[in-house]
Amino acid sequence: MSHSLPRPRRSVLFVPATNEKAIAKLSQLACDTVIFDLEDAVLPEHKAAARDRLAQFFAARPAGAREYVVRINGLKSAWGADDLAAAGGWATDGVVLPKIETPRDLLEANDVLDEADAPDRLKLWAMIETPRALVNLAAIAELGRDPSARLSCLIAGLNDLAKDTGVKLTPDRRYLQPWLMQMVLAARAGGVDMLDSVSNDFRDLDAFGQECGEAAAMGFSGKTVIHPAQIGPANAAFSPSAEALAEARAVVEAFALPDNASTGVISLSGKMVERLHLVQAEKVLARAAMIAEMTGDEK
Repeated sequence: MSHSLPRPRRSVLFVPATNEKAIAKLSQLACDTVIFDLEDAVLPEHKAAARDRLAQFFAARPAGAREYVVRINGLKSAWGADDLAAAGGWATDGVVLPKIETPRDLLEANDVLDEADAPDRLKLWAMIETPRALVNLAAIAELGRDPSARLSCLIAGLNDLAKDTGVKLTPDRRYLQPWLMQMVLAARAGGVDMLDSVSNDFRDLDAFGQECGEAAAMGFSGKTVIHPAQIGPANAAFSPSAEALAEARAVVEAFALPDNASTGVISLSGKMVERLHLVQAEKVLARAAMIAEMTGDEK
């Protein structure tokens, strides 16, 4: 049975659009997606030059499976409209909208892209980083059910959420976990990916790896990262483990036996296994195959 799965976005690296050295080294990195940042990482006096730098990059976009998207400045800022107009003409896979608060924010950006005849493959991503975005989360995510709205992915922005709400951002994120779970639920209901927020401490990779594992267990699609050292742990956490692959193969093989062809429930290793578990197993194997194809890993 075939399953339509979203492309893997295990590790999504933020790169300042002004950092030419970092951009030049991207071919050496194993991140699934790159977000070129025109917003927080770029000073006002460098905004126009950063936009010009990205125009040059996309004019000679490297071949390969990696996804490239651009975080523009807020549409209410002095640079957002020009950023969006420019990105609509680039060979980019998506535009990340910061500080959105309502579905209307997304629809207005989509209207701009449609009027500019931007290709359908150019998708919209949305940062969930304001209290109003959280309040309107379900309605925002539901736009994922409308292909014409272009919404493909949501990103948790915990730094801004913590700042605007006064909720303390602790290492274990205990006070923010209810919101994180709310984001995952809304994204799944809307049929879009949900990426976990960045981790500011890029030196403590053990803690980062644990945070990635927790995010994967919570249902996130992947992790946004700010340093190349974080890519490996994120890729590992959001890839099917060897144990998960072995279990998935066992389920598929068990249901493939002639005696189980018309059976809805079987016993496997002392556990009751239903056909819904077969569907889950097939998705695990399909995701592993997609990752292998994308990365060139034949294992």
